[in-house]
Amino acid sequence: MPFKHASQALRKFMVLDLTRARAGPTAARQLADFGARVIKIEEPGDPATADFGSRNGPDFQNLHRNKQSVALNLKDSRGKEIFMRMAAKADVIVENYRPVVKFNLGIDYEAVKKINPRIVYASISGFGQTGPYADRPGLDQIAQGMGGHMSVTGPKGGGPVRSGAAISDMTAGMLTAGGIMAALLERESSGEGQWLHTSLLQAQIFILDFQAARYLVDGDVPGQEGNNHPTNVPTGTFPTRDGWVNIAPTGPMFDRLCAQLGMPEAAKSEEFNSQQARRKNRVKLDAMIAEKMKAKTTAEWIELLNADRIPCGPINTMDQVFADPQVKHLGIAQEMNTPSRGKINIVGQPVTMSRTPASIAMPTPGLGEHTDEILAEFGYDKSTIEALHKDRVV
Repeated sequence: MPFKHASQALRKFMVLDLTRARAGPTAARQLADFGARVIKIEEPGDPATADFGSRNGPDFQNLHRNKQSVALNLKDSRGKEIFMRMAAKADVIVENYRPVVKFNLGIDYEAVKKINPRIVYASISGFGQTGPYADRPGLDQIAQGMGGHMSVTGPKGGGPVRSGAAISDMTAGMLTAGGIMAALLERESSGEGQWLHTSLLQAQIFILDFQAARYLVDGDVPGQEGNNHPTNVPTGTFPTRDGWVNIAPTGPMFDRLCAQLGMPEAAKSEEFNSQQARRKNRVKLDAMIAEKMKAKTTAEWIELLNADRIPCGPINTMDQVFADPQVKHLGIAQEMNTPSRGKINIVGQPVTMSRTPASIAMPTPGLGEHTDEILAEFGYDKSTIEALHKDRVV
């Protein structure tokens, strides 16, 4: 069966995906959705299990669409030989083992480079490829804590709070995908590949761009601000008659907000007539706004404030997110027809391209679904493939 490219953008590239969990699969998914041929290398075993519970569960189905699957035991010398034969023709390898594992297996960058100097080899780890923490196991929540995120998330004095999203995983994956594409672009002129790597810890610090810069430039150690913006006041979450609303007025918008709230005099008072004054008197101002906003429903405030060009929005649950007319218009929920679950919706790419858009061309594969056809493509005959199955190499 010919591979169905999800886009023409990265059609000419072949990627070997050695990843598990979330950060690595996110990087490989970016490439797959934009048309690269991604071959997921998996351990032979129980096809019902996966990193996040069932292989047919939402996480696995969402992370591994548009890929092929080869079941391959890399600890067996024959499995390694198969991998290296594939690596000789590949453009990219993505892995997120603990740093030492790829060296123990003999499939590290230098080993692959000997047979394919054009290879772009991408590694993601918890804390970096070298250094005192290199061999520690790393997970998203650990990186959120160590990278400072949990110290600035949550209400003031409320103790550390993790982000609801796996932000260090997702950020590391997307940064890696961007790095891979930069390396492929550079290869067009140099003719050589290279090894690139990042970690959950680096990604977590990088995404704290605002707070990290405040410390590095001014020595300011930001604390928790809850739903308040660290510097722009008032920006936060306020109760309404029937729920909550986010508002974020800046500059002259504050005057218009005060008018909408029926307290125009506040905009001219010494306590609130500048951003510096509002920061100093944030608690009092927030309490005044909260009291006024209880007079109307969330929907009423959103209509009024948007009409006055004041940024605002509701606090949606996930069902409300995908019922939102703008979200529906953007089409980020994408349909995928799967052998096991029929038609399901998964999260599509948020980047729209006018000529070579990403798409969902192939469902998430079954474990080893494409093993035989890919082995045949790389020169293995039927009897050899049968022997490899018998010996559980594939």
